[in-house]
Amino acid sequence: MDAVVKKLGTALSAPKRPSQEEAEAAVRTLLAWAGDDPAREGLLDTPRRVTKAYREFFSGYGEDAHEVLARTFSDVGGYDDIVMLRDIEFNSHCEHHIVPFIGRAHVAYLPTESVVGISKLARVVEIYSRRLQTQETMTAQIANTISEALRPRGVAVMIEAVHMCMSLRGVSKRNVATITTQFTGEFKSVPAMQARFMELVRAPAGGFSL
Repeated sequence: MDAVVKKLGTALSAPKRPSQEEAEAAVRTLLAWAGDDPAREGLLDTPRRVTKAYREFFSGYGEDAHEVLARTFSDVGGYDDIVMLRDIEFNSHCEHHIVPFIGRAHVAYLPTESVVGISKLARVVEIYSRRLQTQETMTAQIANTISEALRPRGVAVMIEAVHMCMSLRGVSKRNVATITTQFTGEFKSVPAMQARFMELVRAPAGGFSL
């Protein structure tokens, strides 16, 4: 019931989506503002391409991360230790400049009585990365969603990313990594558990590949 109410409230508060024609007209305006001619041959199809790309870049607005985590499995043979996905690659866009930031997420949780399919954790990262974001917000959203959906004993999230808005403009410093973390439950209250998570993040890959 809560999920239905939450979804209804989101739908009511969401802004009206412009039409395809309105979106393409906005792209033409930006092209002209930048100093080019939207009517020249090389740019004629750019508005359509840009809107198509935006549908892919920001597809996360059309997905519910809580629904992705809705199906769990209770037959885990008594396993109650860390479940972790490391090095989840992602691409997102800074909400301040709509410029990409690219990086990796490391996600872990301590299950109670059930676990979720491991691909679902990667899917949660994908959903939140496919929205306009700040890295800090995205880190918190991933941790909070896993905590709310699975009710684990703790959640740990670490994101490392390079922001193009810092590399290509402003101070123009390339390859500077921004690191954010969010811990809940035992990962926050038990220092040894947090240290284990960080150890696993930094451990060698193991030398195997598929």
